[in-house]
Amino acid sequence: MANQLTALLDLWYGQRRERTWVLGSIYRTAGPCYRKAGAMMLFDDLGRHYGLLSGGCLEADIQRHARQVAHSGAAKTLCYDGSDEDDFAFQLGIGCGGIVHILLQPVQADNDYLQLGRLREQLQQRQPCYYLQKIPVNGEVAAGVEPAGNSGPTGRATLVQREDGDWLRTPVTPPAHILVVGAGVDARPMAQLFRTQGWQVSLCDPRPANARPAYFPGCHCYSCPPDELSQHLDLSHIDAAVIMSHNLELDAAAVRLLQGQHLRYLGLLGPTSRRDRVLALAGTSLTELNRNLDTPLRAPIGLDIGGELPESIALSTCAELHAVLHGGSGKFITDLDESAACDEPAGPRRVPA
Repeated sequence: MANQLTALLDLWYGQRRERTWVLGSIYRTAGPCYRKAGAMMLFDDLGRHYGLLSGGCLEADIQRHARQVAHSGAAKTLCYDGSDEDDFAFQLGIGCGGIVHILLQPVQADNDYLQLGRLREQLQQRQPCYYLQKIPVNGEVAAGVEPAGNSGPTGRATLVQREDGDWLRTPVTPPAHILVVGAGVDARPMAQLFRTQGWQVSLCDPRPANARPAYFPGCHCYSCPPDELSQHLDLSHIDAAVIMSHNLELDAAAVRLLQGQHLRYLGLLGPTSRRDRVLALAGTSLTELNRNLDTPLRAPIGLDIGGELPESIALSTCAELHAVLHGGSGKFITDLDESAACDEPAGPRRVPA
């Protein structure tokens, strides 16, 4: 999760006064690019950088410009054109052919650290918001955080026209919170993969040999039956759940617990024959359960990638869950239309504030 925004902000926050920092952000792209508008990374005065604005090919040059920004205290913009033979990006042999515009802003006390502390608080409190950054004309530095409202932020990062110029408006949402019911040996690679995506992971398993924090670093473990979990965890904060206890009664209890929750994903490990037994014990059917869910039950879970080991099942499930959370199709990218899969229109588009 080293490239996730929450991890970047946590790292910066602990050293915000000891080091001099620069925030790099993509504010416009055209054609195929590794990252899109709204992507961010941080640079410090020791020559280190955190996160990515490209596949790793531009960061050294961006770091050079970041040092200038840190020294001058003025924001600046960069443009790398992978289609121009005279451009630095083309000479690096990147080959993607896209154009990426980057904003560099000094993160200093006199500009209230670009409101990054407030942005971090919003994410910690699981409050979606918009992050606003001024595109400079003469080196001016400005940023802000805007509430997203009850419906939450929508769409991608957008350039918004205001009286004082263009602002990059980036929707920011808290990391997905995934509940795993069942914390056996096969849940370990599952939780680990979920954590690498930057997701918050909670595990529930009443069996003494399972759900030990030492087996699940960075996760919250609850050693209670599923029907008691609501006493310890606010279920309204759960975005998705995977039921995999290998115990019919525990799985049925988890289904009863979660069937009324507004989940974006609910998966049940095992074949369809086992699914039907679990649902019968839970006092429901597939049709009735799906009627009470915001999204259909995934059972069996995962994408068909082959393999039967816990690591393969974890990879398959993580890929399916990621596709659901991010609106992906889960299909082979080579089977998709190339322009839809790789190309990005010249944007983001400008809209009035």
